[in-house]
Amino acid sequence: MASITTGHDHESRLLEEAADPHANIHNNKGGHGGGAGGAGLSKDMRHGHGRTAHNMSSSSLRKKSDLSLVSKVRCTVLRGFLATLQEIFLGTKLFVLFPAVPLAIAAHYYHLGRAWVFALSLLGLTPLAERVSFLTEQIAFYTGPTVGGLLNATCGNATELIIALFALRRAKIEVVKWSLMGSVLSNLLLVLGTSLFCGGLANIRKEQLFDPKQAEVNTGLLLLGSLCHALPLMLRYSVSSDEQGAVAVPTLMLSRVCSIVMLIAYVAYLFFQLKTHRRLFEAQEEDETDDSVSEDAPALGFASALAWLIGMTVVIAILSEYVVGTIEAASESWGISVSFISIILLPIVGNAAEHAGAIIFAFKNKLDITLGVSLGSATQISMFVVPLSVIVAWIMGIQMDLDFKLIETGSLIIAILATSFTLQDGTSHYMKGFVLLLCYIVIGSCFFVLKAPPLNEAHGVNSSSSVAPKGVISI
Repeated sequence: MASITTGHDHESRLLEEAADPHANIHNNKGGHGGGAGGAGLSKDMRHGHGRTAHNMSSSSLRKKSDLSLVSKVRCTVLRGFLATLQEIFLGTKLFVLFPAVPLAIAAHYYHLGRAWVFALSLLGLTPLAERVSFLTEQIAFYTGPTVGGLLNATCGNATELIIALFALRRAKIEVVKWSLMGSVLSNLLLVLGTSLFCGGLANIRKEQLFDPKQAEVNTGLLLLGSLCHALPLMLRYSVSSDEQGAVAVPTLMLSRVCSIVMLIAYVAYLFFQLKTHRRLFEAQEEDETDDSVSEDAPALGFASALAWLIGMTVVIAILSEYVVGTIEAASESWGISVSFISIILLPIVGNAAEHAGAIIFAFKNKLDITLGVSLGSATQISMFVVPLSVIVAWIMGIQMDLDFKLIETGSLIIAILATSFTLQDGTSHYMKGFVLLLCYIVIGSCFFVLKAPPLNEAHGVNSSSSVAPKGVISI
């Protein structure tokens, strides 16, 4: 790259535009951009091309920052620092949830109640997840669409991955399985269902079309993932109850082999998405409105965006540790099972920003972006985060397999099949979304009434290789 503009240069540019709103217009008419829009940026990213559905979804929740007040500060260093802070914390429509972050930390240190710590931490993760998406997109301006796509593929579900790692560290294997499976169900049924339902009602007199090619790729990978979950389960049920202990080791070995296959498939998917068939995954450009944020130039410098990304990840790790450590206390306080919290509440709140963006684009009849968010996120969790958790557990000496138990695996397979049938013809209407929503409600009701044993009971829940008593089917 010819040049990389520093964070100070970007802050100065933003302040100059605040002082003279017409300056940026004249620069754009010239057909080239200085500093931020110049040679330091890849051609694709300067003109907004190559943006993924995840980027477009997150950008729908961003808002313009009014830098007129900051521009009056005389000290250059302080002015630039305040401009960056305003862009980070006030550049999102979810800024009202940021106070939950210090409140969660304060509740933890002052012992104000573990259920409060859990609730505040969960709320605090929502804006942080959106800001991580924003920062990865800022870095992609300098690295180009391919490296930016890889970064987005890694950080796109950073919250789920970090929660899974902390749960593994505490040997809460069932929380890992429940939360990751819940994220897939939430994306396939809740997010996609709500999007198709609301979008169908908002565009009831319009023909709603989308390209089914992307959906075919994602659902194919999801079916492969469901096969990798079903095989360990069928292996466990293929023997009598007296031989359950003997099949535990083969089930674990099969799960690790399947995890490696899933990771290989995900790497091939990334190559397919970012190189050979990138056009299938490029998002539609959104029409600019008065409140929309221009994505033609970065708002932060490379070093500044990278530093903030690291800092946000650290804060997400802290809150994730709180969530994992207090989930049982919240379950006891609220009278809700840990399985319901992990499968239903964690995915809904943790990914609220991304989900809201998908629904917004469905209202605008941009279903390709909606499908890219819901199916892309579900594929990433199923084919990357889940097998990676198994491999990490293997390295840590923890026996985690891909046997998600009967009800969980059955719900997952039915959700994938329902989604696949819904998207097979490339058209949509509100009834399709309504059916997916009803499927999610039924599955959620099942886990609400299913009272799983507490996590601290003698390994009965934390290990899927545990042996059920004779004559009793373990689910």
